[in-house]
Amino acid sequence: MPPPLKGVRVLDLTRVLAGPYATMMLADLGAEVIKVEHPEKGDDTRSWIPPSAPLIEMPPTPPPSPSLDGEPALRVDDWNSLPPESAYFLQVNRGKRSVGLDFKKEEGKEILRELVKRADVLVENYVPGKLAEMGFGYEACRELNSKLVYASVSGYGQSGPYSRNPGYDVNIEAEAGLMHITGEANGPPVKVGVAITDLTTGLYAKSAILAGLLSRAQTGEGMHIDVNLFESQIASLANIASNYLIAGQEATRQGTAHPSIVPYQVFPTQDGFVMIGAGNDGQFKKLSTLLARDEWATSPSFSTNSQRVANRSTLVPLIEDALGAHPTAHWLERFKGGGFPFAPVNDIKGTFEHPQTVARDMVREVDHPRAGKIKLVAPAVQYNGHRMEFTRPPPVLKQHSVEVLRELGYSDRRIAELQHKRVI
Repeated sequence: MPPPLKGVRVLDLTRVLAGPYATMMLADLGAEVIKVEHPEKGDDTRSWIPPSAPLIEMPPTPPPSPSLDGEPALRVDDWNSLPPESAYFLQVNRGKRSVGLDFKKEEGKEILRELVKRADVLVENYVPGKLAEMGFGYEACRELNSKLVYASVSGYGQSGPYSRNPGYDVNIEAEAGLMHITGEANGPPVKVGVAITDLTTGLYAKSAILAGLLSRAQTGEGMHIDVNLFESQIASLANIASNYLIAGQEATRQGTAHPSIVPYQVFPTQDGFVMIGAGNDGQFKKLSTLLARDEWATSPSFSTNSQRVANRSTLVPLIEDALGAHPTAHWLERFKGGGFPFAPVNDIKGTFEHPQTVARDMVREVDHPRAGKIKLVAPAVQYNGHRMEFTRPPPVLKQHSVEVLRELGYSDRRIAELQHKRVI
């Protein structure tokens, strides 16, 4: 399938994870993404090290070309002076070009206005109102480009009493219910192992931007998209939200267990853990047989799921006792083809060595100008049996500033002046 977003220009004014994740997925679909960063600090995550990618040996940076008339000369940025390439930054910024731009300065604002005029999509994750104060809120950008799809990613949304509050994944996990339901029953609330609320918000933002582009194709007009961590997390509470809204049932922490299905959790074995999900009575019967406990499937206490939920505290220790007789490898082999979901609890090494990961080609290599070949997780979706290809690595800070300004019509002399003034 040809890249569906080929020719779509995205102006990326986001940092950290939710916004960059959304714009990376747009780049994966073929969009041209220009990431605007502070010319000295860059995206916050560039400094989140260790870990970082090992760097290849770089040649010395050539000095600026001599100027014959006393004007500033075009400078090549010294990559040897930059910190190592952060693994965190590399994970969500492939496919983009980096422009270092200080648009607090008037000359930087002029450059940003030119970029807005040429963009199809603008994505930003500033505190609501901040970009408007700088002259780049939605209304100002719409005056420059009425077809612009402008997506604002924030902590709590563009309105409401919390709209100006900074929003980070961990505080939203806490405030929007996720942390309350994550952790062991008798333990404290814990966060999810990755910034899942950021990632969920990025996915919502991407789909909303695609919807905005489809709408624009029908109406000829752009729009303002308001997507935020708080509402994305609430919308992702799924059955937990429905249990409360429909039945008034408050949720509790249950570790890996499921509030409405038993057995559906991680169980200890003789030497590790195994996840078992017997989602219906037939699957439970098969599990009982493989555990040599056929009587469980006909017991009045366990024969139906509702009975198993009611008698969870009795059944779970019985299953733990049975599984504890053998190591994990024994049970994985015994359960194979058994007709119910089960899985080992892999570490990250085991995840990337998993036969399915390897067979599905979920790791791709790309050549990075400072780090050489780096490995990245491939896009998750296939189209007609193939994934979208990506060849552009995550950018070095300011790597494409000169290139992009030349495309805007700036002369090398003017670019050199802007470098001298630290605008770019």
